[in-house]
Amino acid sequence: MVDKNIYIVQGEICTVVGAIKRNSRWNTHTPLDEEQDPLLNSFSHLKEILNNMKELSDVEPNIFLRPFLEVVRSEDTTGPITGMALTSVNKFLSYGLIDANHEAAAEAIENMADAVTHARFVGTDPASDEVVLMKILQVLRTLLLTPVGAHLTNESVCEIMQSCFRICFEMRLSELLRKSAEHTLVDMVQLLFSRLPQFKEEAKSFVGANMKKLKMRAGGMSESSKWKKQKRSPHPPRHMVRSASGGLEQAPTTTLSNNNLSGGVPFIEQDSLSVSDSVASSMSIPTDSGLDTCSKATSREDLTDLDQSSSAATTPSTEPGHLYTQSECRQVEHAQSASVESIPEVLEDGESVTEHSDSSSLHDMDYVNPRGVRFTPQQTQRDGAALIPYSLPCLRELFRFLISLTNPHDRHNTDAMMHMGLQLLTVALEAAHIAPYQSLLGLVKDELCRHLFQLLSVDRMNLYAASIRACFLLFESMRGHLKFQLEMYLKKLMDIITSENMKMPYEMKEMALEALVQLSRIPSFVTELYINHDCDFYCSNLFEDLTKLLSKNAFPVSGQLYTTHLLSLEALLTVIDSTEAHCQAKVLNSTTQQDHSAEMVLAEGECSTNDRTDTTTGTPIALIHLVYFLENCIFILAEKKEPKKPHRFSSCLPDSQELLDIRNKKKLLNSGTEQFNQKPKKGIQFLQEKGLLSSPMDNNEVAQWLRENPRLDKKQIGEFISDRKYMELLDSFVNTFTFRGLRIDEALRLYLEAFRLPGEAPVIHRLLETFTDTWHKVNGSPFMTNDAGFALAYAVIMLNTDQHNNNVRKQNIPMTIEQFKKNLKGVNGNTDFDQDMLEDIYNAIKNEEIVMPDEQSGLVKENYVWNVLLHRGATSEGVFLHVPAGSYDHDLFTMTWGPTIAALSYVFDKSLDDTIIQKAIAGFRKCAMISAHYGFSDVFDNLIISLCKFTTLSSESVENLPTVFGSNGKAQIAAKTMFHLAHRHGDILREGWKNIMDSMLQLFRAELLPKAMVEVEDFVEPNGTISLQREETPSNRGESAVLSFVNWLTLSGAEQSGQRGPSTENQEAKQAAMLCIKQCDPEKLITESKFLQLESLQELMKALISVTPDEETYDEEDAAFCLEMLLRIVMENRDRVSCVWQTVRDHLCHLCVQATESCFLVERAVVGLIRLAIRLLRREDISSQVLLSLRLLLMMKPHVLARVSREVAYGLHELLKTNAANIHCTDDWFTLFALIECIGAGIKPPASFKVTSTTPDIDTGAQSDSELSFHHLSEVSLDRGYTSDSEVYTEHGKSRMPRSVTDVDVTSSGWLVVGKDDLDISKVAASGSKTLLNPLVNQYSLSLGQDMGFHDTKSLIKCVESLSFIVRDAAHVTPENFELCVKAIRVFVEASLNGGYRTYEKKKNHKYDSQKSRVRRKPRDKEGASRRAKASSQRPSRSHSDDEEDEGVPASYHTVSLQVLFPLLTKLLDNISPADVCGMEETRMRACTLLSKVFLQHLSPLLSLSTFAALWLTILDFMDKYMHAGSSDLLLEAIPESLKNMLLVMDTAGIFHSADSRTGYSDLWEITWERIDCFLPNLREELFKQTVIPQPGTGTPPVELVQPAAPCPPASPPPAQAPSPVSVPMSPQIASPLIQSPTSQSPLILQPLASHLQVGGVPPMSLPIILNPALIEASCPVPLLPAPHPTEHSDTPQVK
Repeated sequence: MVDKNIYIVQGEICTVVGAIKRNSRWNTHTPLDEEQDPLLNSFSHLKEILNNMKELSDVEPNIFLRPFLEVVRSEDTTGPITGMALTSVNKFLSYGLIDANHEAAAEAIENMADAVTHARFVGTDPASDEVVLMKILQVLRTLLLTPVGAHLTNESVCEIMQSCFRICFEMRLSELLRKSAEHTLVDMVQLLFSRLPQFKEEAKSFVGANMKKLKMRAGGMSESSKWKKQKRSPHPPRHMVRSASGGLEQAPTTTLSNNNLSGGVPFIEQDSLSVSDSVASSMSIPTDSGLDTCSKATSREDLTDLDQSSSAATTPSTEPGHLYTQSECRQVEHAQSASVESIPEVLEDGESVTEHSDSSSLHDMDYVNPRGVRFTPQQTQRDGAALIPYSLPCLRELFRFLISLTNPHDRHNTDAMMHMGLQLLTVALEAAHIAPYQSLLGLVKDELCRHLFQLLSVDRMNLYAASIRACFLLFESMRGHLKFQLEMYLKKLMDIITSENMKMPYEMKEMALEALVQLSRIPSFVTELYINHDCDFYCSNLFEDLTKLLSKNAFPVSGQLYTTHLLSLEALLTVIDSTEAHCQAKVLNSTTQQDHSAEMVLAEGECSTNDRTDTTTGTPIALIHLVYFLENCIFILAEKKEPKKPHRFSSCLPDSQELLDIRNKKKLLNSGTEQFNQKPKKGIQFLQEKGLLSSPMDNNEVAQWLRENPRLDKKQIGEFISDRKYMELLDSFVNTFTFRGLRIDEALRLYLEAFRLPGEAPVIHRLLETFTDTWHKVNGSPFMTNDAGFALAYAVIMLNTDQHNNNVRKQNIPMTIEQFKKNLKGVNGNTDFDQDMLEDIYNAIKNEEIVMPDEQSGLVKENYVWNVLLHRGATSEGVFLHVPAGSYDHDLFTMTWGPTIAALSYVFDKSLDDTIIQKAIAGFRKCAMISAHYGFSDVFDNLIISLCKFTTLSSESVENLPTVFGSNGKAQIAAKTMFHLAHRHGDILREGWKNIMDSMLQLFRAELLPKAMVEVEDFVEPNGTISLQREETPSNRGESAVLSFVNWLTLSGAEQSGQRGPSTENQEAKQAAMLCIKQCDPEKLITESKFLQLESLQELMKALISVTPDEETYDEEDAAFCLEMLLRIVMENRDRVSCVWQTVRDHLCHLCVQATESCFLVERAVVGLIRLAIRLLRREDISSQVLLSLRLLLMMKPHVLARVSREVAYGLHELLKTNAANIHCTDDWFTLFALIECIGAGIKPPASFKVTSTTPDIDTGAQSDSELSFHHLSEVSLDRGYTSDSEVYTEHGKSRMPRSVTDVDVTSSGWLVVGKDDLDISKVAASGSKTLLNPLVNQYSLSLGQDMGFHDTKSLIKCVESLSFIVRDAAHVTPENFELCVKAIRVFVEASLNGGYRTYEKKKNHKYDSQKSRVRRKPRDKEGASRRAKASSQRPSRSHSDDEEDEGVPASYHTVSLQVLFPLLTKLLDNISPADVCGMEETRMRACTLLSKVFLQHLSPLLSLSTFAALWLTILDFMDKYMHAGSSDLLLEAIPESLKNMLLVMDTAGIFHSADSRTGYSDLWEITWERIDCFLPNLREELFKQTVIPQPGTGTPPVELVQPAAPCPPASPPPAQAPSPVSVPMSPQIASPLIQSPTSQSPLILQPLASHLQVGGVPPMSLPIILNPALIEASCPVPLLPAPHPTEHSDTPQVK
């Protein structure tokens, strides 16, 4: 079967032959003519060959191509015929008919390239001719981009490119054709540079030899070479002048050769390129690498697609490498050709008349490219030379040519050419990584950078934009080699941005800023900028300067925001973005496990690039950057070079401290440099003082500094080193140069560019003499003498001046070479210098001036500055350190946060665009995150303060706030952000808390806070909470009711109607505001304060305390709100409350103790203190301090305390209910009982708690808890474990005397006075101490000797409840609080009288009501008090089984309950409530019953007392009186029953029995019945019928002493002088004379302080027995009485 490809070729033969024959020249149709015509003959010959073949692959490509190529080359064919032949050739290439692996493929491809680039045809009309040119372009493109194009030689590639350039730059051609040529060039450049990794650097000698053959000349047509109108001629003599030199190299002076063509159509025949002003092509390939976009081919008609089925399949290759190359190339070309081929049937116009080289490189060896593909040399038909596939040389030449197109100083380069050059350079840089190739890198460092920087100054936007784009690509991938170029570029951009030139277009500034943004987004770019420039002694502070510039530029002068301002902000934010991403990545890394490290690296990579990816491939830019970085490393390793480290650093990754030291040193160096430039000695001296230069001066060190510091004034250097004082310094300076191997003029050029040569001849002589001596020495003394060298050096300087000094040239003709040689004749030791050397020196000086620094300007100076830059870059100074992204974020953020936050704030404030506002907010959040990560409190505070300002909360008035805030979206965003940041990063907030709390306060005033925040705990309110926002009264805000009324009157009707309620808009705004605040969740600040660091927590509390308004703007609601927040925070932080307790306590002390009148704030402070106590008492570490702090309440002014008594009473009740078990210390109980008594009964606080007038200064703070404790311990006697009333409370303001053994205050010392007449007797103490006049207190009277003030009834009831709670639970009554309980009960009994009112009188019109309420309340109060007393008296029996607990309770304690009841019973005998007779009777009955029960409960311990008989008789006495006190039968029935109970129990217990007595009964039995018979004569018979003893008579009852069980010797009591106590009236019938004590005739004074008392006699009942509650402790525990059993008598009533 015949190969289909053969039919394709045969078809094309027919088409072309048919076209030829249709031409008038070949229309004879005779066979003889066809044989004689070479074109037709070759086609006939090919037909015969193909007819005998089955496979096209058996035919050499050259054979079936040759006829078509001859048509293309022929000068006689017309355009259409040539076009058809070109179409056929293109089809062969596209269909893959030429097998790349065929041994003759290379030759065929070379022939094809030669033929097409030298195509000839007879022109007809311009339009038709352009079609042919278009086809030429198409064939060239297909040829280079298909796999067989890899066989092209370097020369052919250069020819192809030059052909396309000529079409592109020929202005007479149509724009369509020129644009097609542009697109073709773009594709070709992209392909060539994408293949760069396959090539390797050639040997320098080979490169040099090859370059001369490959020179492509840039430059345009001169004015004289414009197209000329020419006559048409059918047979032009020739179309093309072949270059004899081979290749494309032309001399600059080559003239253009224009020849007439048949048909008169001119062709391009110039050696130089013609120029076009065509508009820049917008087409560019947006890829970083040509290989990246294989999948992006868009056209199905792509050349490679057509090719894929043929070339590889038809001829299997024996070498796998060939196939690999072919498929790989196909892949490459596939990608590159898509963009152009998508335009169907666009024929490129190409009168390509390019010169071609007949000769090519000769190599008799195989060529193996870097990919390992072997190219075997083949004999060509031309001259047998081997064809080497193209490689790096043609790319280098193309690159050089493109760079030359961008030179703005070349007058041949038009704007269109420069733009085309920039566009193709951009493609080349995008497609390849050039840095590893030194031959290309050298071009980049010098010409390319220089041209690009020069183009930044042009005013043509398209060139400016293209150069900026190319610069970005350079510095993105090659900044490691371009340290100083980068510095110059950024300075130029900064100059453009800050330019005040009105002619400069706004767009240029915009583009410059965009360039900065784009650069700063490169990972690590700003970090490397900082470390390589800011931390380099002799570079600009680029990062710092950029930050300042951008910050300044972000603030609009006019107030209007433009794009430039936003771009400046964006550039600033790039640093923040990357830093924040790195911080996030670190946080992420720290929280993950080690086994996920691989995943973390990826996450960090994604994070660090801020989600920026390559738009075409989806590859993160960071990865591309990493690839470049690794390629660099591989290249360095391949070159066997170690990565360099700058000398100033100790490692490749210096630490922050080292960088800080370098920057400080740099500041000093800059300062020293400035001083040197004014006065050299001064500068050197300054640096010596700072320790940067050694002292005394080290010449070598100074010389080195003069050499390496580029900022020094060259003129000052020249003067300094030429000073005679520093001759040695001059030697050291010259020795810093490396002159070895340099010709004398080259060395001199180097030397003279380091300083400014002074004008004086002697100085010049000295400088040159030192120079020539050194040069002569290091170069092995090439001249006869040193003087010869000196003369030659001088001559060189003179020649330089002669050739380049304008003043000299005006007067004289410049010196010629002959004159120069003549001047130096015989100077070299009477001989001549080498003439060739002199000629070289002359030419070098003539062509390039030795620039004297600071002397030239313009281009000369530019060249000089550029050369200095290149020279610095070649030294160790040019080492550029690459660092990992995020290495120095801490340092960078420190430098940028200030300007960035300022710029963000400004933009946020001025912008109305939501996108920009959101960008600013995102910036704030990122800054906050970074500052939190690094712990920058000052940054975070600054941020919060800025945001607070934007919320408008602090600036708006309270009345307008809801409306303004609710309708201001920006303020709401700011508020949400502020609260969010405070929630998230509160740990590092310090000063900012105050602003946040100010905002909270404003929200509170405007009633915008959530309900939960303004409702606080309260003890009195039924629902347990109270709102801080109270109903506003006219006076609450300082406005009187009168003023309000006047305002109301003065309002007009319309205004009044407007005042009725807020408008709909206002309501909506308020709703929006409240919703926003709800989303802000301000309460979270309090609830989550427990997670704050301690320092932040302390600052928050300080802020709350400091927010309390001063007196001028005082508003107690505000202060109360702050106080409540403070208290809630303390409760949230109870785990570490000890750290902040003192602060809180001092604040509460200030609020409570210093208050002069009661108010809402004081009430909240008091409640708050108790709430704290309730919450904190469970914490043992702080409980004692908290309870001590409750004494602050006792230090309050009495009238203030009275106003808050109800809150305190309820609070204390709650405290005791929840925490009584946690109180163990007597001190603490003392505090609580003192408070309960003060609050419930209105008793004045102990003197020790009063704030003395000696410390009126509030600032000194309240007494500390420890001070209070000290006073209490020293002044209140704790030696007995309790304190008597009269000790603690003194009605007189006298200073207290310390307690001593000789105190004579009978009451306060605990003496008991028994007797009546002798109470007036005063006796002086033996010790002679001063007497104190104090009234003794009658125990039967309720007058305790304490001043009770007004007290609130509800407080009293609540306090009684609290007391009841304690005494009813045995677990709560302890030796520490027992006496305090008893005393409190006494106090409340007295306070209960008169219904709880004592000194406070109601108004007359309420007298009846108040009295009625008191009467109703009285029984309940007394019953309550009685119940408490009873409950407290029940404790011993309940704890009978607990020996340990009972052990500490003395027997005398049990009498206390009875002593409390006696005054109450006495008082109840008075008719204190005549209006309520029934109530009085019931109360008296209950009191008697209570007395009976208490007595029986404590009977066992009471028996051990020596005063038991007296006590018992007193009880009988009360029973007698109560029998006769009432008018109803209630008491007459109740008292006998109670008495029966008592007697039966006592009899059962054997108290009345005595074995010694003749009757079996004791004396107590007799006395008892003698007393009872007075008021119940029949009782004895009822109870004890069989034991009745006949009474002797009623006149004088027998009197016997009741001896105690264990009598003690009586103590000698100290004399006392006191007024007579108030006696209680007794019944006359029971009066009897006084029974004297056997030991004394004076009244019996019982002293309970030492031991048990011996009673000498029982006093008659007519006298009161005065008993002090401070009874002696028993020396041993008393066995308690078991539960009473009923007697054996059946008639004995049940004990109740």
